[in-house]
Amino acid sequence: MLESLGRGLTFILGSVVGGLALAFLIVALRPELIRGAAGPAPRLAATPAAIPATPPAAARVSYADAVERAAPAVVNVYTKRLVTERVAPSLGELFGDFLPHYRQRIERTLGSGVIVDASGHIVTNHHVIANADTIRVQLKDGRQADARIVGRDPDTDLAVLKIDLTPLPVAIFGRSDQLRVGDVVLAIGNPLGLSQTVTHGIVSAVSRQQLGIAPLEDFIQTDAPINFGNSGGALVDSSGALVGINTAIVAKNLGVEGIGFAIPVNMVRGVLGDIIAHGRVVRGWIGIVPEDLSDDQARQVGLTQGGVVVANLYIGSPAQRAGLQPGDLLLAIDGTAPSGAQDALGRIASRKPGSTIVLRGLRAGREFQLHARVGERPRS
Repeated sequence: MLESLGRGLTFILGSVVGGLALAFLIVALRPELIRGAAGPAPRLAATPAAIPATPPAAARVSYADAVERAAPAVVNVYTKRLVTERVAPSLGELFGDFLPHYRQRIERTLGSGVIVDASGHIVTNHHVIANADTIRVQLKDGRQADARIVGRDPDTDLAVLKIDLTPLPVAIFGRSDQLRVGDVVLAIGNPLGLSQTVTHGIVSAVSRQQLGIAPLEDFIQTDAPINFGNSGGALVDSSGALVGINTAIVAKNLGVEGIGFAIPVNMVRGVLGDIIAHGRVVRGWIGIVPEDLSDDQARQVGLTQGGVVVANLYIGSPAQRAGLQPGDLLLAIDGTAPSGAQDALGRIASRKPGSTIVLRGLRAGREFQLHARVGERPRS
């Protein structure tokens, strides 16, 4: 009997040990069974699962809609011209009579432009197409076409081209006179031949003048990167509206970064309209060569601040016939004081030929007023 009892205890203990071993194996293979029974494990805030994969849409700033609206109307401009150059004489020719030798080569340049109407007119920079024998443009959608020159305006460094393609995307014109320093702008163009590229920045200054880029200047300054090939491309605001035509950068070899210039679209409107209507820009002219007067020079003649002095006059010009003389100070043009020589030229240029302009000045300490009949500005 004792032997039977011992065998029974041995069987029970073996069953318990076997059950524990089986339970341990199940827990090792399926640990979630224990967590499920005990309730969900707490999630730590620092685990990757607690961090959103992408930021909320409201927190993301993007100008993709502006680019989508503006970019199709921006084109790449490629030009070619035949250049003839003299070949240096060989060593043997240096010691005897020889005829000069010449060779020809193809010079290629690149730039950008903006389609401004459905008829195929394109605005670009004059320096992009100057002296070009052939001009070809490429649209963002890949189409290409030869372009002809409708007209040029070296005074503002603008030119108008024409292509024969349909249908065409057209730029939406904005208001450059409403730009403020700090407004976001995008530069779209063909920098370094990389096809269409978009850069981003802000308006750094407005109405920049006397930079020596063009005779008539009123530039928008921006830190949106403008590189070789961007000339003639679009400067657009954050809604995608055209506010300027990218024109120039300050020489980077001087270590200057982030200073680019664009022609304001309000100036582009006038040039574009005249070129399409007349093939050229019609501007007022009275034949003066104005210069800025420094504050020190102004105080010597009794003025509180700098102004504009008539440095010279064209012989037989409207200004000379009206009685203006070199050395006269210009105090006002049609009742408005010019801020500088460039501003004075711009105000006169905006008058229609045949109209009369009122000039108020200072000569030998005495004020005077005279009327000059505006002529047409000679073509450059």
